[in-house]
Amino acid sequence: MAVDVKIPELGESVSEATIVRWLKQEGDTVRADEPLLEIETEKAAMEVTAEVGGRLSILQPAGAHVQPGAVVGRVTEERAAEPESPPPPPPPPTTEAPKRPEPSERSAAPRPPATPPAPLREPERRGRTATETPVETGNGHDTAVRSSPAEADVERVPMSPLRRTIAARLVQAQRSAAILTTFNEVDLGELMALRARHRERFKARHGVDLGYMSLFARAAVQALREIPIVNASIEGDDIVYHRRVNLGIAVSTPRGLVVPVVRNANARSLADIERTIAALAERARAGKLAPDDLAGGTFTITNGGVFGSLLSTPILNPPQSGILGMHKIEQRPIALSGQVVIRPMMYVALSYDHRLVDGAQAVAFLVRVKEQLEDPARMVLEV
Repeated sequence: MAVDVKIPELGESVSEATIVRWLKQEGDTVRADEPLLEIETEKAAMEVTAEVGGRLSILQPAGAHVQPGAVVGRVTEERAAEPESPPPPPPPPTTEAPKRPEPSERSAAPRPPATPPAPLREPERRGRTATETPVETGNGHDTAVRSSPAEADVERVPMSPLRRTIAARLVQAQRSAAILTTFNEVDLGELMALRARHRERFKARHGVDLGYMSLFARAAVQALREIPIVNASIEGDDIVYHRRVNLGIAVSTPRGLVVPVVRNANARSLADIERTIAALAERARAGKLAPDDLAGGTFTITNGGVFGSLLSTPILNPPQSGILGMHKIEQRPIALSGQVVIRPMMYVALSYDHRLVDGAQAVAFLVRVKEQLEDPARMVLEV
C-alpha cells in the first residue's frame, strides 16, 4: 500500500512552503517517523517525516513551491521478501577442443580507437558570455549561479524564503513604527555571585543550567507587570493590552534569525523558563520549529553579547512595541560609594514604538529591569 507524503499545515497566514532538500533519494528504503525532507516557509524551517516505512517515490523536487496538503512523495510499504529458489546447477564442462581461428580472422587488422569528440570551435567559445557554476546554498542544496566575465569575482545566490521574510519584516518595522531606543547600564556583580552560589544546586534540582537569559526574562516579566504599555500593541486605531507575556527569544541559526516564543512567561517558574528557552533554541538551530512556536509574541529579548556586541539598537519585531537588548559583560571601572572600582557591567537597550510608549514609560521599564538585576532578591520578593 502506498502512503502519501503531504505538506503539513504551516500555521496561521502561511499558505506556501519551499522544499529545501530531500533527505532521502528516489527509491530509498525509509523507516516510520524518519525525516524525509526539509521545507521552509516565510516564518520557519521544518522537517517532514514518514508516516510508515517502505520505499520512497519523490513527486516534487527540491526548490518546488508547495501548499499545505500537497502530495510531494509516496512511501510504498514493502511486503516481506519471499525466499529465493536455488540457482540452477552449472552446465557440465565441455571436452571439445578450442576452435582455431580462420585465416580471415587471423589476418584481420585491429580496429582503430574511437574518434574523440571534436573540441569546441573558437567562434562558439567566444560566443559564450556567461557560465553556470553550482553553488551550495545555506539550505544545503545546489543552485546554478550565472556569472558573466564582468562578474567573475562575485557570487549570486537566491535568497531563501525565510531570509526574504526577515528582510521584509525589518524594513516594515522601520517604516511602520516610530522606533526610539533608550539605554542604561547594569552592574551584574550581585547577579553573577547569586548564579555562582546556586548554579550547581539549581542544575541538580531542575535538570537544566541556570543561564543569564532566564534571569533577564524574569526581570523583564516583572517590569512589564508594572509598565504594561510596553507589552501592548497597536491594531488599527486601538491599543491592545495583553494580559499574558508571550516572550520572544531571538535565536541565531544558519538560516537566519528566528524568534521562538515562550508562552505565558509571566506564569512560569525560573526553571521552566530556562528549560523552555533551551528547548526552543535547540529546535530552532536544528530547523525543527513549528509555525506555532513563532506566533503570538508580545515582547522580545535579544542577546548580542554572545557575539561580543557592546552596544546596539535592536529593531522591533512587529507588531510588538518593545524589545530588550542584552550585550557583552565587561569589567569596567565605575564610581561606587565615592571609590573607583572594577565591576562586571552590561549596557542594556530598550527599543520601543514611540507612537504607543512614551519616553518616561520606556525609561521606567528599563530602570525596573536594572533594579532587579542589580538586586536579584527583588525578583523573588516581587518588589
